[in-house]
Amino acid sequence: MTAQPQKIYSEEEYLEMEREADYKSEYYQGEIFAMAGAGFNHNRITENLSVEVGTFLKGKSCRGYSSDLRIHIPANGLFTYPDFLIICGKNEFLNDKKDTVLNPTVILEVLSSSTARYDKGEKFHFYRSIPSLKEYAIVDSLSIGAEVWRKNEEGVWFLASVAYDIGGSIEIGSVGLELTLADIYSGTEDLV
Repeated sequence: MTAQPQKIYSEEEYLEMEREADYKSEYYQGEIFAMAGAGFNHNRITENLSVEVGTFLKGKSCRGYSSDLRIHIPANGLFTYPDFLIICGKNEFLNDKKDTVLNPTVILEVLSSSTARYDKGEKFHFYRSIPSLKEYAIVDSLSIGAEVWRKNEEGVWFLASVAYDIGGSIEIGSVGLELTLADIYSGTEDLV
């Protein structure tokens, strides 16, 4: 038996299909990858982040967006949907459809068992090539813990803020936001 060749899609084909799809998919180097559904704690944490960040940013020049806003990274060709992102200044869109942004300032990902390795490894590597990106926060949905990685003036990424207990907090320094883990994990279940 011979393996069937994998279909390679252009960015235009991906975007056309994605705009009509009932589910979200990532795109990288011609391949399309369906995104897995999120569990209870993942959804609860994402909603909590949306409320906390959205409330903090109200009336400011930065805006928060949920996981339905796609980003594109021209340097490596990735199209993806972060769990939450913040854009400061004017939105820069891929085209006039205004459904794909290019200039996130902060990206927040909620880790799950199926995405943790990717989100902390290769995806973070991809994200680091976004010129506008200043911080990358990861929040665990399986246990209590969050980290914020920040880019310094020389372009070097470093671990800037970390908390691993419910009484702790993390700082998103580029927008002046402190998030308590008690607020991030409010309403979650069965975490240690």
